[in-house]
Amino acid sequence: MKGISFITFTAAALVLVTGCGGSSSPEEPVTPEPEVPAYAKGADLGWITEMESKGYGFSTADGKKMECTALFKELGFNAVRHRVWVNPTEGWCNVDDVVTKCLRAQKLGLKVMVDFHYSDWWADPGKQNVPAAWTGLNVSAMADAVAEHTTEVLSALKTAGVDVTWVQIGNEVTNGMLWESGRVQGQDAANFTRYFNAGAAAAKKVFPSVITVLHIDNGWNAQTLTWFFGLVKKSGAQYDMAGLSLYPSYWDESTSSYPDWKSKCSQFINNLSSLHNLISKPIMLCEFGMPASEPAKCSAALTYLMNNTRNLSWFKGIFYWEPESEQSRNGYAYGAFSGGKPTSALDPFKED
Repeated sequence: MKGISFITFTAAALVLVTGCGGSSSPEEPVTPEPEVPAYAKGADLGWITEMESKGYGFSTADGKKMECTALFKELGFNAVRHRVWVNPTEGWCNVDDVVTKCLRAQKLGLKVMVDFHYSDWWADPGKQNVPAAWTGLNVSAMADAVAEHTTEVLSALKTAGVDVTWVQIGNEVTNGMLWESGRVQGQDAANFTRYFNAGAAAAKKVFPSVITVLHIDNGWNAQTLTWFFGLVKKSGAQYDMAGLSLYPSYWDESTSSYPDWKSKCSQFINNLSSLHNLISKPIMLCEFGMPASEPAKCSAALTYLMNNTRNLSWFKGIFYWEPESEQSRNGYAYGAFSGGKPTSALDPFKED
């Protein structure tokens, strides 16, 4: 509705200006907003340039060598997700690296999600470390730093010609971000909300139609969802979409096995309607992963999730986290490749 109102206002303003000046000039063409997939089938491919630098390549199941992003398009994916760090030691996932990866997606017609960690390295529920350059900032200055970093990255992408569809403000921020000042605990989310809103507002200034995402982990846990999203609703967090993570089969040391995926996947599905009723916003599964050693089970889990969400107009899709990974290549055991080739785990993404 905002886009329609803006176009209407612009056209009316041009008519008034033309009438007052007594001359006419052609209206500047209005750039249409990028089409958002009704159901995103996405992959987080943040490791690809680092893997390429180590000599790793990628192929189709029948052995045809392909650039990784292009391969995922062939596998049925329509979107990618890339994380960005403020000042990473080795350079991977910095502004330049993110632009490089997102340009590949743009040229292939894939939609782009940018995942801001607001850290120099990984951020998740167990660690939300302040970037070294931001150490010692007070709350006001920290909010400014969030806005400036967000603006810098998105402006670089826009200048390079990348359309950004989604922007994730923080990564798995169940316990807040930029600790300690931005920690969320109990009924306190004030500083976190200030930081989040600073990033979201900055994103909208660069890409007015971008969809801002508030992302937390453990989408199977109803208690966590109710607590967190209820709390940030009260604190005034401004976002467009809720993003969740779901890893239904992490290794269980007590049983020396991977738990069955069905329990947490069914809990996730059961939670969706309640969460939507609470927040009245769309929901997306921004991270999903299963053991690479169990491709058939992963395929079954994805099929279950897709079958139970495709008819929900407010559920906007699924992103697989680093499916191109392999234990032997980068030490991550929850990807969906073997020997540089996709396994049957990803077959559900090929379906229309």
